[in-house]
Amino acid sequence: MSPARSPRRGSAKGGSRSGGPKAGKPGKGAKTPKPRGSGAASSADAARGTPRAKAKPLSPAAEKAVAARAAKHAAASVRNADRPGSARRSGPAARAAPPRRSPGPKGLGGDQVEGRQAVRELLLAGTRRVREVWVASDQDGAVVLDDIAELAMSVGVPVRDVSRQKLLSQARTEAPQGVLARAAELPEVELSDLVLARKGAPVPFLLLVDGVTDPGNLGALLRSAECAGVTGVVLPRHRAVHITPTVTKAAAGAVEYLPMALVGGLPTAIRQLRDQGVWVIGLDGAGPNRLFDLAVSDRPVALVLGAEGKGLSRLVRERCDDVASIPLAGRLDSLNVAAAGALACFEVARRRLAR
Repeated sequence: MSPARSPRRGSAKGGSRSGGPKAGKPGKGAKTPKPRGSGAASSADAARGTPRAKAKPLSPAAEKAVAARAAKHAAASVRNADRPGSARRSGPAARAAPPRRSPGPKGLGGDQVEGRQAVRELLLAGTRRVREVWVASDQDGAVVLDDIAELAMSVGVPVRDVSRQKLLSQARTEAPQGVLARAAELPEVELSDLVLARKGAPVPFLLLVDGVTDPGNLGALLRSAECAGVTGVVLPRHRAVHITPTVTKAAAGAVEYLPMALVGGLPTAIRQLRDQGVWVIGLDGAGPNRLFDLAVSDRPVALVLGAEGKGLSRLVRERCDDVASIPLAGRLDSLNVAAAGALACFEVARRRLAR
């Protein structure tokens, strides 16, 4: 907003800067000046019989206040533009920004990675673009931190030394271990791509997660799955946790190597996998078969794990080829989903290595 312009000298008396009468009525042949503004506005004012108000000059104090407000708005625009994911605009685009679109379905996530091992694997994998790495400057030195800095600089990723307080203010986990990275989101793959038989590739070994909502459990499960040789992960698009910073930290870099697909519903996905020759096994404490008795060594297989407490949903359980349980010898009647998943994944791995 800019201060209003003062009226020209002499305009109130009908005079002009050079020549013509200086006061009183206009001389002969002089034209009466028309009011400035659009014709529509002038006609409306005339129809109402209300004369248009003349702009008054602002006082020095008002001009100072207007200038201070404009400077404050400009500073706020710069701060907003410097936020991650924001684009700085200037010129006409800043005054007429396009309307914001309503957010679409949430993707996999994974755009902020925290934890030393997770950030190191992010840089080592090189599967997605890394925008920057933050390292807390006021912490004890460690070999892994030196590795992170060297890896980042070798691929042209800027490394910022920041205070621990500033890093913690941007962290989304309780203990980021003095380092975080901002990167592109993890790419999704199609469900059909997880089943394609590629020359030289292992037989498909998939993990389906039915409504797990605890990010720590999902991260630990993904870490075990990657180590056991799982070739792909299927997550429901709704009512389940996706790849948050807590998941990436708990997974310790496993998310960089596991292809993942998001599906609208697991029952439909299970039916599609069965149509493509995948043997789908659900894990449930009340399963009629023992996991250790299943022949899972030489065919495409998919393990389905249920949510914490609830287990497999009814429809998912009905769609599985088999439902297996893990024999327990203690007094407790169940395992944590991450522990059960790790045991089941390595049982499949053990059978395949023994072929």
